[in-house]
Amino acid sequence: MPIYEYECKNCGKHFEVWQKITDEPLKICKECRGELIKLISESNFILKGTGWYVTDYARKEKEKKEKQKKENTSSENSS
Repeated sequence: MPIYEYECKNCGKHFEVWQKITDEPLKICKECRGELIKLISESNFILKGTGWYVTDYARKEKEKKEKQKKENTSSENSS
């Protein structure tokens, strides 16, 4: 369930509410009965598991290049 942020135009109270997407937005402040504004908030998320650039892709490419470099160096030394 998403968390929505609201702010009262009258008293300035700022709060968060867990609501379903289908729920009607809140309109009246419980503290002063003033009008509420629904705020647009920044969201965060963390990608977990395998398959993401930070955990897998960059390392594999780096390891692959290092392995090729070692193979090239060893083949030049043996010639």
